[in-house]
Amino acid sequence: MNNKNWAFFGTSNFSVIILEEMKQAGFLPTLIVTVMDKPKGRKLIITPPETKVWAEKENIKVIQLKTLKVQESVDLICSHGPFDFFVVASYGKIIPQSILDIPKLGTINVHPSLLPKLRGASPLQSAILTENETGVSIMRLDAGVDHGPIIVQKKLLAWSNEDVPYFEDLEKSMGHEGGKMLAEILPDWLEGKVVEQEQDHSLVTLCGKIEKENGELNLEDSAEINLQKIRAYHIWPGAYFFLGKMRVIVKRAHVEENRLVIDQVIPEGKKEMNYKDFLRGHKS
Repeated sequence: MNNKNWAFFGTSNFSVIILEEMKQAGFLPTLIVTVMDKPKGRKLIITPPETKVWAEKENIKVIQLKTLKVQESVDLICSHGPFDFFVVASYGKIIPQSILDIPKLGTINVHPSLLPKLRGASPLQSAILTENETGVSIMRLDAGVDHGPIIVQKKLLAWSNEDVPYFEDLEKSMGHEGGKMLAEILPDWLEGKVVEQEQDHSLVTLCGKIEKENGELNLEDSAEINLQKIRAYHIWPGAYFFLGKMRVIVKRAHVEENRLVIDQVIPEGKKEMNYKDFLRGHKS
């Protein structure tokens, strides 16, 4: 492994957790490919992706690309090669065949779902919304979306309808376990000792990009449905309802005797507070 030249494609906190686990196992990429800095928060402050921050801290070369679909991007990546393999984890964009063809041994993807379930952009949030279990699949990427053969897969967590995980807890758990799985399987895969398994494409389910309006709650829905939305969208876009014209983001909630109990909220323009305190202040 230490003689291999490899690049990592990733963007989010999930990507950084994978990188940290690989680092602990003694495996560091020679290049990190990520997206451009973007405005974030209410003040739209230009913010680098988490993987760029991590790469600079670890003194690893990093390149940021607007798109992978142009020859200039292919040429720039190749200028840092030749590469033995690529690893992709939460990059956020489809990797075109022109990029997949660069490394000699292929490209591995760490995907936090039990493929072929939940192919696509939001597997963790969608698992919270629609499933009662999930895990990590490590696969070889091909031109399809999460379509390639499975290298290794493991179910890691199950839950009840009244105790679904919060997104950030699930992300940490799947990231740490996925990184350990990758570090363990990678040497054997590189030596051709792993038999890849074709996915059962008849069982595919898909999950798309999350939009801001997906977070709106209907408080007339069942407690379980609203709890799933609150915990799936806890980081972004935030699950919310309107009290009059005021938008109220629900940060913490639980189910008690089949009833949704809201614990913590962020009223529009204010800081996070206890929901009972908010109601008292709102009524007064």
